[in-house]
Amino acid sequence: MIKPPRLHPGDTIGIVCPSRWLESGVLSRTVDLFRARGYKIKLGESTRLKLNQYAGSPEQRARDLETMFTDPDVNAIICARGGYGANRVLPLLNYQAIAQHPKIFVGYSDITAYLISITQRTGLITFHGPMLITFKAGPIDYNFEYLEKTLFGHTPLIIKPPSELPVKILKPGMAEGPLWGGNLTLITDRLATEDQLLATDSILFLEDVHEYLYGFDRLLYHLRRTGILDGIKGLIIGEMTDMKDNKVPFGKTVDEIVMDVCGDLDIPIISNFPCGHGKYQVTLPLSVPVRLNADPAVPTLELLAVPVQ
Repeated sequence: MIKPPRLHPGDTIGIVCPSRWLESGVLSRTVDLFRARGYKIKLGESTRLKLNQYAGSPEQRARDLETMFTDPDVNAIICARGGYGANRVLPLLNYQAIAQHPKIFVGYSDITAYLISITQRTGLITFHGPMLITFKAGPIDYNFEYLEKTLFGHTPLIIKPPSELPVKILKPGMAEGPLWGGNLTLITDRLATEDQLLATDSILFLEDVHEYLYGFDRLLYHLRRTGILDGIKGLIIGEMTDMKDNKVPFGKTVDEIVMDVCGDLDIPIISNFPCGHGKYQVTLPLSVPVRLNADPAVPTLELLAVPVQ
């Protein structure tokens, strides 16, 4: 496990678009929010590129990401947005260079692919957390609080859900293990590849957006059939945002699907956790040991090790 150097107030944050491009107006507004908190910003080349839906070619996005990791003036890297395109970039990355220049790397959605590949291939802890597009409508104190607490290395760090987004306890209990996860679609797409998620004995978190209920059932059931879910110690379902149904109803809610597929597992299970595409997003360090306490009174997720040095 490689811990990246911790973030400090006033540090320089590099901004990259390793998948889809972000509209210039949104990029400018959200960059200003980080500058208002005292950070210096360095924009990567990919923030200025457009190639259809992509922020430049796969080669350009790969080189931009590597440049940010090797740039001595950049202390942390935060992605502007997700979208689609990581799968084209991952085979082009120089993972040795990334391992030799460990830095904080933050994102979610399509960035799930980068997080898992970088952490599994290099041992570098990466962070599933808010991107610039998260703050498209303005600052969200809850997200900034956990982003900075996590990247500053605050300890102890116990994540509690906001009152506006109460966590649901599907199966109570307590479990410990390394934290892994991200976007369900991205994780499922990478099955049977060299970058398949290795989640044995983990606390696994999953989230998704704009998915049909039958599609969510299909993805989760497929993941269960692979055997991956049989080896986990706890399951966290993030906020499933903008879920859809057909004219003929699927007949089950998100929670009912989760329990239908995973309810026989002897593990704690919670849902509606503040990670993913919703308003509230905590920062979750991949591969770091955590304790999931699925207590109906006060559900929490506690980091058992500081993810930065």
